[in-house]
Amino acid sequence: MLITCWGSRGSIPVSGKSYLKYGGDTTSLEIRTKSGDIIAVDAGTGIRRFGKKLVEEKALDINFLFTHAHWDHLMGFPFFKPLYAENAHLLMHGCPYHSQFVETILSTVMAPPNFPVKYADVKAKMTYEKACPQEFTIGSVSVTPIPISHPNGGSGYKFIEDGKTFVFLTDNELGYRHAGGRPFKDYVEFAANADLLIHDSEYTPEEYRTFIEWGHSEYTEVLKLAQQADVKKLGLFHINQERTDDQMDRMVSTCQQHIDERGLQIECVGVATDMTFNL
Repeated sequence: MLITCWGSRGSIPVSGKSYLKYGGDTTSLEIRTKSGDIIAVDAGTGIRRFGKKLVEEKALDINFLFTHAHWDHLMGFPFFKPLYAENAHLLMHGCPYHSQFVETILSTVMAPPNFPVKYADVKAKMTYEKACPQEFTIGSVSVTPIPISHPNGGSGYKFIEDGKTFVFLTDNELGYRHAGGRPFKDYVEFAANADLLIHDSEYTPEEYRTFIEWGHSEYTEVLKLAQQADVKKLGLFHINQERTDDQMDRMVSTCQQHIDERGLQIECVGVATDMTFNL
């Protein structure tokens, strides 16, 4: 399982010399399975470059998973080049919504006056799964969803292939339980023994006091989750739009310092654009 980050910024894309290391694009992940399947997770602005790469590779059979419908996770969708390729096939899995709602959300993103090209005019073949099973497979990878604690709801995912586990929990507020969200212990169980946990880490503890109930976590709570779940690598994700590279470096360094002081065997990293993880 090869995971590539095409965007890890939260809320809104940013640009400028202070954001070069971690990048400015919003959420977009690529997962390549050993069976050759391609999984796109979310469609933030990072999906534009991802789509360009797929067209160049002529790799146009793509599985889509969405965590939720907030616009920083959807705003790149109209700029995804395979949409306009007649030989492309996009399979939209029903998580976290049923198939009709996924189609409604995506068509709304491209509806006038939001975008000049209508969703009905895309050339790719679009297929919609009707439901979100408790567990399903995409090629050689098993996928398990879990509800996230976030305004308006959504899903996190666990991907398992050949005994290796990747857990993705963006936009998950550990310090406040939103409607549909799970208790902290459920996320610990879900992430247990993961080789890689990528989790929303938008805030410092001091910042979080101002933004409780906004749907995002502070990184020390995320570290607590990683510790209790005994994960091997922790990726700090959904980087705040104001967080500069230097500030993010300090957050990662402090995270690793907390780990080392406790004698834990966890590696803490800030998830940057173009970063890859090979499990």
